[in-house]
Amino acid sequence: MIITRTPFRISLFGGGTDYPGWFREHGGAVLATSIDKYCYLTVRHLPPFFEHRHRIVWSQVELTRDIDEIHHPAVRAILKEMNGHDDTHGYEIHHDGDLPARAGLGSSSAFAVGLIHAMHALQGRMVSKQQLASEAIRIEQDVLHENVGCQDQVTTAHGGFNRVDFRCDGAIDINPVILPADRLQRLQDAMVLVFTGLSRYASEIAGKQIDNFKARENELTAMRGMVDEATAILAGSDDPVAPLGKLLHESWKLKRALAKGVSTPRIDEIYEAALSAGAFGGKLLGAGGGGFMVFMVPDDKRTAVRQRLDSLVNVRFRFETGGSKVLY
Repeated sequence: MIITRTPFRISLFGGGTDYPGWFREHGGAVLATSIDKYCYLTVRHLPPFFEHRHRIVWSQVELTRDIDEIHHPAVRAILKEMNGHDDTHGYEIHHDGDLPARAGLGSSSAFAVGLIHAMHALQGRMVSKQQLASEAIRIEQDVLHENVGCQDQVTTAHGGFNRVDFRCDGAIDINPVILPADRLQRLQDAMVLVFTGLSRYASEIAGKQIDNFKARENELTAMRGMVDEATAILAGSDDPVAPLGKLLHESWKLKRALAKGVSTPRIDEIYEAALSAGAFGGKLLGAGGGGFMVFMVPDDKRTAVRQRLDSLVNVRFRFETGGSKVLY
């Protein structure tokens, strides 16, 4: 039996520039961190004593004879890719997550990375984080044909607080953001994460953004530039909370313009409520349409912001550095 643990992520700046359709021509960059909320996957060979050959437990329980009958698209694709022509084993796969899926925290990519990691381990291989990320990118983009970028696979596989640059030649550079412990703590404490209660299929909204790349070139170029600005703020000596919060606000205004459906009246209402209670700025995480929102809030306004948003689920979190791991 193999158990993997793969973190979810919060993307702060540069989201949208990590799609190959953009960075292959213009280059891209994101600033993102993994957090201590996880996707857990338990994988083992299923003993041959049952009518079914495979048992997949997620929001559904699937009992199938063949891999092709599995409904979960990522499980079906990964098993077909990694099982090869070996038809001697059945599989039992259980998924558990600390936070809901389809919520803007990179859960789909965390699932793909974690399952690929578990399958390699089950077959006796320990693989690098770089290989995990690249295999997950290939599965999601080329096999499943999902409208996904490349940042989620990289961040959930590697873990940590990183600036990730996407080169025109397809190379991906990962540069850890090294901060003094007190400065990192200051940044963590200032971030308020809430769940809007709205779930969505990111691929649909991301597809609209991809179709709009030519029309939104100025916005995406500016969002890419904000990664440089945020990196410089973090590297400085002044308190980073206010300038990062205000930069998040400017980034959110640009992101809302990328495609119809990125925001909704309910999301705008939540955002304005947080700002009126004292938040410097924030953003909706992921492609848009729902999921989690994160706000940068000064110390003396944090209680007021949480009270104003008390109808939403507030999630306390820490940054994490381990990335995807085999726990057992």
